[in-house]
Amino acid sequence: MLKQRISTAVLLLLIFLPALFSPGAESLGIIGLVLIFAAAWEWGRLNDLGFTKAFLLSIICFVLCVSLWILGIAGKQAEIFWLLIAILWIFISFYFFKNGIEGWKKIHIIIRNSMGVLLLTSAGLALFQAKLIGTSFLTSVLLLVWAADIGAYFIGRRWGQNKLAPSISPGKSVEGLIGGIVSVWCLAIVWLSLNKIFASMNDNIFSMLLRHGWVSMLIGLTFLTLMSAAGDLFESLIKRSAGKKDSSQLLPGHGGVLDRIDALLPVLPLSILLSMAQPI
Repeated sequence: MLKQRISTAVLLLLIFLPALFSPGAESLGIIGLVLIFAAAWEWGRLNDLGFTKAFLLSIICFVLCVSLWILGIAGKQAEIFWLLIAILWIFISFYFFKNGIEGWKKIHIIIRNSMGVLLLTSAGLALFQAKLIGTSFLTSVLLLVWAADIGAYFIGRRWGQNKLAPSISPGKSVEGLIGGIVSVWCLAIVWLSLNKIFASMNDNIFSMLLRHGWVSMLIGLTFLTLMSAAGDLFESLIKRSAGKKDSSQLLPGHGGVLDRIDALLPVLPLSILLSMAQPI
């Protein structure tokens, strides 16, 4: 299992890293479409769709991603689009975590899968838009999510006592969440320090938030870290409602695509929205 997990991870990095650091955004855009296509199929399967209908859901996501981008509805200046996605994620964080797995099951299958199309499409568009803003920006957002996850894991494992959402993900703790927040703060300080040496790193989420002051930056990073945890928990809620441990077995040793991108689903579009905010 470990060998399989490492092999899959190495293969994914060999595909993703060249696209991440390439001058253009086309390669990463194609990879993003493939990931969203696969994740949409997994979403449909977890939400009571058969193989064929779940595949149709993937096609809808693919067509919607391409169409919205061509029409310019989800571009750099589309503040309303990104704001609506942010409001939806905030609603999800409060409503479904309050009502739990049963609350999700009560939602009609059409609404659940329509929500999946919207959330996955917005994440795919945000990935492409983040690359257009700059490689440094996208890299900083990815590292933010990974720092939050790693910090939460190690702090939670060592000092976790108070369960964050025991009915959804028993392994997550309040202490782990705090550890994730502090880890992201530390990452921001390190990155901003390196800005003075490497000018190419200046166009990042930390510098953009810092334009509003240190307090605003820390609040913004805390918000993104909380939403990262919300994305993770939301996917766990969906899997538990379906009685599944993983979203699929598309990635040997790692589970499914949704299992790997769950925390990015809210953070990518929210980062695009925050990057648009102008200093007062």
